[in-house]
Amino acid sequence: MVYKSNSVMEEKEIFDRICRGDEKALETLYKKYYRMMTKLVITNSGTEEEARDIYQDALVVFWQKATSGKLVMTSKISTYIYSICQNLWRKELDRKKRLSNEEKDVAVTIDTETEERNRIIAQCIEQLGETCKKVLMYYYFEEMSMQDIAEKLGFANTDTAKTKKYKCKKKLDELVKAQYSERDFLD
Repeated sequence: MVYKSNSVMEEKEIFDRICRGDEKALETLYKKYYRMMTKLVITNSGTEEEARDIYQDALVVFWQKATSGKLVMTSKISTYIYSICQNLWRKELDRKKRLSNEEKDVAVTIDTETEERNRIIAQCIEQLGETCKKVLMYYYFEEMSMQDIAEKLGFANTDTAKTKKYKCKKKLDELVKAQYSERDFLD
């Protein structure tokens, strides 16, 4: 009789539990691979906070694929999540590079324009619902993680918080565009 090693059994059990939507199993996974996954980002010019965000995003991707029932594991869970982290971090580094290139192209603007812009955005945030206001303030100004936002606002999980943030940000963008002409924002 062939016995599976403990780690293989544990891995399969964790994966099966996650496929069934067990959030405790996801927490176990989060803790188990936290150092390994965040080290990838930190050793590739990322901060601890960026590393945590990338890892959380990777787990969301993993969770969505696993609970959809369409994910067939052909490697270890850690290998799979590691590759998601790599892809997400590569995209983030590309985005940062694009932003810094764009910043070099933009002429220096006067601070009064920034103040005016901030005032306009603040006015639009005030017009959002209470939940949207909180989600955006926590995320952009207090730099809270999606996990913390979900817990603080009583959302079911980080997916719910991310979806809410996305919808609120979209609503804010629409408000800003509707109330102020493009001329106010484009120099």
